[in-house]
Amino acid sequence: MQLPIFILFACVLAFSNRICSQQASINVSDTLLYPGEKHFTNVQQLTFGGDNAEAYWSANGKYLVFQRTNAAEEIHCDQIFVGKVPQKTGDKFEYRMLSSGKGRTTCAYFLPDGKHLIYASTHLGSDSCPPQPDRAKYGNRYLWPLYNTYDIFLATIDGKIVKQLTTAKGYDAEATLSPDGKQMIYCSDKEGDLDLYVMDLQTGKEKRFTNTPGYDGGAWFSPDGKKVVWRASRPAPGQELAEYKQLLSEGLVAPTNLEVFIADADGSNTSQVTHLGKANWAPNFTADSKGIIFCSNSEYPRGFPFNMYLTDFTGSRLEKVSRDGGFDAFPMFSPDGKKIVFSSNRNNGGTRDTNLFIADWVK
Repeated sequence: MQLPIFILFACVLAFSNRICSQQASINVSDTLLYPGEKHFTNVQQLTFGGDNAEAYWSANGKYLVFQRTNAAEEIHCDQIFVGKVPQKTGDKFEYRMLSSGKGRTTCAYFLPDGKHLIYASTHLGSDSCPPQPDRAKYGNRYLWPLYNTYDIFLATIDGKIVKQLTTAKGYDAEATLSPDGKQMIYCSDKEGDLDLYVMDLQTGKEKRFTNTPGYDGGAWFSPDGKKVVWRASRPAPGQELAEYKQLLSEGLVAPTNLEVFIADADGSNTSQVTHLGKANWAPNFTADSKGIIFCSNSEYPRGFPFNMYLTDFTGSRLEKVSRDGGFDAFPMFSPDGKKIVFSSNRNNGGTRDTNLFIADWVK
């Protein structure tokens, strides 16, 4: 789900074109833990090299699924990998590719049974990686491509696709599940805008969750199943909205102005959590369902770096969590709330690599 400088947004929108990774050289020191990161202890780097992001826990907390690109390994666009969480600090994180290697894949998520996953893929459109947009045509601005061959699939943990969940023409991606595994929430442009939809996995019936002009995506149910949090853009009427619609008609979106929103799980009582400006995205809930953790570049005039923040549902209590001078994003707490996994440019030796890190969480 994309986004760097926006690895951003992933499942941000298919994590793809890592501007943030391209900025990794601004880091002046390599370390696993920066001063002031009081919520982290026993930090362990899980991957080494390439772009690794959107790592999400299985329901039993024993496995992680994530997406990875590494040209050195002939992985030229995101593929889905799964690995067992190290039992103790120092144990090697061993992982294997779950997707077929065809097309581009993004936003994988475990079902509660631990035997199945969902993820989006473009492989029905082509075996090869879909082309990147010509950013020079748009003034070299950061853009996400909305590949119209993205659909969402149900697969076994061994990689066998057992069902195609979406079939509408257009972009269908950024899917996660309710805690009971019965409902899938995802982003689609099937009705002319980038909105969230909730699908009953058993019946296939679905309802539109958002209906306001602008991008709505990267949604998560709270662990107690009562709330949904997501990122959204709200272009102002006039030139902003016209530009958004024009890019959308070309299969593109510019995810540089996003805020965090929350609603009840049935779509009612929607409210805007953050009012920080710039890009606030990759929101997720704390394990107790009482708070939100998200990524933001709002502190920085240049729009970089990205760090992670904690807040309440009103956005009034804000606490900075990470201190990397590059990119920290895609946080997810383990089911028991004792650990956190995230993606970061830290400790990459001055390269453009974005790796996965796991840490014990200190309240």
